[in-house]
Amino acid sequence: MRFLKWFQVRNDSSFSEAEQLAAYRRTGDMQLLGALYQPYMEMVYAVCYTYLREENESKDAVMQIFEKIVTDLRTHEVDNFKSWLHTVARNFCLMQIRKKKVFVTAEEVSENLSGFADEDYELYDNADLKRTALDICMKALAKEQRAAIELFYMQEKCYREISAETGFDLNKVKSCIQNGKRNLKICMDKNGRA
Repeated sequence: MRFLKWFQVRNDSSFSEAEQLAAYRRTGDMQLLGALYQPYMEMVYAVCYTYLREENESKDAVMQIFEKIVTDLRTHEVDNFKSWLHTVARNFCLMQIRKKKVFVTAEEVSENLSGFADEDYELYDNADLKRTALDICMKALAKEQRAAIELFYMQEKCYREISAETGFDLNKVKSCIQNGKRNLKICMDKNGRA
């Protein structure tokens, strides 16, 4: 990307990514990290733009994510750099959205995901696309439905536990889960590739 001209990288293809990661952990050599990060900057930008929907903010996020991984990679053992980096970028953007308390609608998800050509989807594997769409669709749910879905499916709580935690009666818990599940399916179907 043109906006990251400051990257002065040496791309030594004689070393695997795993070897480069290990060398970076040992030495802290920014040249090594730059060489690892550079091929994935377009992917990171695409993830950021999907969530943040603003060009300059997405460019800034690419830089901030690089700064974040400078320290993270010194302590984290990473097996698949591309997948790990995609997750870091997605989580970074979700935190930015939470900080701004911006809520994304299902229609906005559809617009954003449909804005990429089919070849852009090659940057991600299908599981990443599903996770990204699911994260965005969860945010589009009504607050009560989102809470019930998270407690039931993600925290594996029963109706009674959800009722005790939320204060909803059992019928409302059941209704929120059913309606939330239906609305998630509709949102995921609208955004294709689900």
